[in-house]
This record gives sequence, C-alpha cells and structure tokens, in this order.
Amino acid sequence: MPSVFTRYQKFVIAVLAFLQFTIILDFMIIGPLGALLLRDMHITTRQFGLVVSAYAFSAGTSGLLAAGFADKFDRKKLLLFFYCGFLLGTLLCGVAGSYGFLLGARIVTGVFGGVIGSISMAIIADLFPLQVRGRVMGTVQTAFAASQVMGIPLGVFLSNRWGWHAPFLMIFVVSAAVGVVIALRLEPIVEHLKVPARGKPGNPFQHLVTTVSQGRYLRTFAATMLLATGGFMLMPFGSTFTVNNLGISLQKLPWVYMITGAVTFVAGPLLGKLSDTIGKYQVFCIGSVGGAAIVGVYCHLGTTPLSMVIAINAVLFVAVTCRMISASALISAVPDMQDRGAFMSVNSSLQQFSGGVASSLAGLIVVQAPDGRLLHYDLLGYVVMGAMTLVVALMYPIHRAVMRKMAAAAAAAAEGEAAKPMAAAAS
Repeated sequence: MPSVFTRYQKFVIAVLAFLQFTIILDFMIIGPLGALLLRDMHITTRQFGLVVSAYAFSAGTSGLLAAGFADKFDRKKLLLFFYCGFLLGTLLCGVAGSYGFLLGARIVTGVFGGVIGSISMAIIADLFPLQVRGRVMGTVQTAFAASQVMGIPLGVFLSNRWGWHAPFLMIFVVSAAVGVVIALRLEPIVEHLKVPARGKPGNPFQHLVTTVSQGRYLRTFAATMLLATGGFMLMPFGSTFTVNNLGISLQKLPWVYMITGAVTFVAGPLLGKLSDTIGKYQVFCIGSVGGAAIVGVYCHLGTTPLSMVIAINAVLFVAVTCRMISASALISAVPDMQDRGAFMSVNSSLQQFSGGVASSLAGLIVVQAPDGRLLHYDLLGYVVMGAMTLVVALMYPIHRAVMRKMAAAAAAAAEGEAAKPMAAAAS
C-alpha cells in the first residue's frame, strides 16, 4: 500500500475535490437560500421542495441515459462535456427571473451536474487501489465541508446583499476556472477501454442491461437508494428550520454553516484514514448510529442558543461525512473495471431519484405555520432515523462481498508471484 501519493495523484485528488466543491455548492446553496426564496418569490414549501427535487429527478434521468455510454469514452472527455452543461445550468439559475424559469434552470443543471459525481467516482476507482480509497474519498469529501466553510457563508452574504441570484453567478465564475484547469492538466483516462466489455460491443443499451442485471450490483443499488434519504430530507428546510424554529437570525446563520464546515473539513481526511485502517463498514456503522441519535435530538429542538445549534450541527455533519466517506469507498470496490462507468452512473441516478422522492416527501410532511415555524419536523426526524438504521443492515452483505472479492484478488496475485520462479526455472 503506497504511503505517499505521487505528485500527479495529488493533483487529481485536488482537482476532483475542487470540482466536487462547485457541484456540491450549487446543489446545497438552495437550502440556505430557502428562507429568501419562500419570501421573495412568494412560493409554498411544496413548490420549494419541487425546486430541490427537480435537480434530483433530472440528474437521475440523465444518469440512466448516460450509463450505457459511460464506459465507451475517455473519462476526461466525458467529464468536460457534462461540466460544460453544468456551467450553462448554473448561469441560467443566476439570471432566473421567475419561479418557472428557476425550476427549468435547476432541471438543466441537474441533467449535467448529476452525472459528474459518478464520473469522478469512476476516475477514483480507476486510479487508486481500494486500500487508500478511504483517504482519497476523505479528501474529496472535504469539498462538502469546504462548501460549508467558504461557499455557503459567502453565498448567504452575497444573497443578503445583492439578492439570491448572486451566489449562482459566483459559482459559475469559480466553476469555469476549474473547467479550464481540468482541460489543460488532467491526462486522458482510458484504461477501461482496454478491457473487453460485457454484452454486444458498441451497444450501449446492452451494456446497461448487462450491468444492472447482476445481483451483486442490485444489492448495492438498493442500499444506495436509502443512503440518500437522510440528507435529502433534512437539507431543503435546514435553514428555514434554523431561522424560524431555533430562533437563529439570518445574519447569524452563516456562522452555523461556517463553523460546522470547519469541523467537518478537519474531520474528513481523518475519517477517511480511519476507514482504511479499521474497516470501511465499521466506520459506516459508527457514523450511522451516531448520526441517527443526533437527528433524534435536532428535530425536536425549539428556540436554542447559537452555540448549541452550532455544536449539534457540527456533530451531525461529522456523522454524515463519516457515513458518506466509508460508504463511497466500500461501494467503489463493487463493480469490475469494464462496468465502473455504467455502475456509477446507475448508482448515482438511483441516489438522485430516491433523493428527489425524499425531498418531495419532506415537502409534504413539513408545513409552514403562519408565524413562519415549520411543523412536523419531528416526524421528519423519525423517518430519517429509520432510514439510517436500515441502511446499516443493507450494507453488510455488500461489505462481505467486497471482502471476498479482495481476498480472491490477493490469492490470485500470490499465485502469480509464486509461478514466476517456476517459469524462470523452466526456461
């Protein structure tokens, strides 16, 4: 197991992390802007839930359509194509002047942005062995925390000063710069093209069908669908709940995201290293149990001091990060190289679809009272806790299958090494 990454590997990790930062920020910024959008656009919680879920549903559809082609091209070219579409969608969000236009812009952003995560996962699986993927995922997942520390507070500041359009325009400018770096410095990623594909050569639909029909993949897809439930259900109304139920003003809201993100930023790489050391499934279980307990507390809070809100949010986000890093690293070992692109696309699509359903369901469960408070948030918490607990059970057979796969690969490698002296002697 390499103790130090090469200079190019460090560059790949850094650029994927920064790319994820722009994608995650674009998706997550909707949550903090919720209070402003509900007020400025005079929309209901159900309409706002649709804005959030529209991204998820369009991303899910796009991922399924792209899955058959995901292993047919250089992953760098595929990444750049979808990233350019993501830039277009973000720019449209920045100039949206009505609810309908914004809804359409989120659909465009989802069509392209939702596929990028699966391409990044395939790149990581292609370039890094499983033994260090926890560390890689831990670093890349710090993009989530970075969006909390830098992006979201800045986005909230810009929206408070110049309106809710400003954060999207900021994301567009930053994302364009990242795209240029990827185009100039990322090397072609084509090793998967050298492995014989399953099904009929050149038939994307057959490749998709062959991939999704494998039982070990189907088990993973089922776990992934439920894995997304927690974040998608709590995220859309997080800022509204914090402001109207917990009593934190819009001016102080950036501090919640900033400090929470800073804690998660530090914890991410440590959790990734821990998952490589003691086991990815073990770390996932720790994060799930801890996360469910914190959700139970958080969703029952009333007016709460700022310091306590920050502390609870920090612990919750560390638990969520713990789950996502370990689960991503474990799931990345499931597909074979010739299936990685298709598998990751389908996996991401199902995650987006289930997230869209979860967001819509959250919009139906949660109701905004005349005084602005959100009602039934405690019920939402119970649903999330149940989902987090169930995923622990669903991930266990995946963990066992990966362990068997790694053991078989190690045994085959050992046999190959043992055969070399015999072949040399025979010659």
